[in-house]
Amino acid sequence: MIKSRILLAVALFASPVLAQQEGPVATQTIVTADSKTPQKLSAQTLKIKVNGHETPLASVVQVPSNGAQVALLIDDGLRSSVARQLNDLKNFITSLPAGTEILVGYMQNGRVDSGQDFTTDHAAAAQNLRIPLGTPGASASPYFCLSDFIQKWPEEATGGGTQKARFVMMLTNGVDPYNGSVSPMNQNSVYVDNAIRDAQRAGVPVYSIYYGDAGFHGGAASFSGQNYLSQVAEATGGRAYFQGTGSPVSLTPFLTEFRNSIAESYVATFNASSRSNLVDIRFSTSLPGTKVRAPQNVRPGTRILASGQLAVTP
Repeated sequence: MIKSRILLAVALFASPVLAQQEGPVATQTIVTADSKTPQKLSAQTLKIKVNGHETPLASVVQVPSNGAQVALLIDDGLRSSVARQLNDLKNFITSLPAGTEILVGYMQNGRVDSGQDFTTDHAAAAQNLRIPLGTPGASASPYFCLSDFIQKWPEEATGGGTQKARFVMMLTNGVDPYNGSVSPMNQNSVYVDNAIRDAQRAGVPVYSIYYGDAGFHGGAASFSGQNYLSQVAEATGGRAYFQGTGSPVSLTPFLTEFRNSIAESYVATFNASSRSNLVDIRFSTSLPGTKVRAPQNVRPGTRILASGQLAVTP
């Protein structure tokens, strides 16, 4: 009898806590509009399904230039020919809108090495560009590096601690040497899956440009690397750029498209049940000639922008 009363008391005490944990929580995610003639997304023209159920949108806010952080992550194992692309990378950095923060880092040994914090001084950031080491497999795995960087994402250096929309651009061949063979029959990698999950939980869309490695390049390696990069991009709401199976002649067209994608990105706020670690989301829009990109899954309670930045798009 005493035991029953104790269990009942514990249940009554715990139930409000459980109810609070299992209730809906405000959740944010980045949505990007793809259109030849950009039109503004709004809560009226954008729809979302959460776990298959239509869910109201509380707000849709365009990411301001001073509300974005861009991490440019360069694989340190790239072929030496990438030296010809340094001007393209420099021009991209210096062309970013005023207020956008940028970090240049090099993927090596499963982590990202950077000589700077995020900064709005684009000219200074461009000075951190260098020719990659060109050692085959220098990154260990770009997905190790991506996961590690996202988990340890540096605090905003110039934003006074306010949260900002975060974007990653990787320049890599995308091969995961720790997954064994690059055969088309071996394209399931736990390390790629882990990187996807980390990016989804952090609300970070991952973009990439395929470029040949000093070791793995061409043939099956190109197929494998591009396949993995596509998986990451589609799952996180980013985009993977290729030029056939070889390294691109110029990075400028891809970097320009990436910069435009940031400018056409929005933060959508909605409620999601906190009972799930990740929830499935699907967006659609009524705007003509417009497609939207977003992550396939998001963590309930994810916060992208600070409340002071949430001026609702009419």
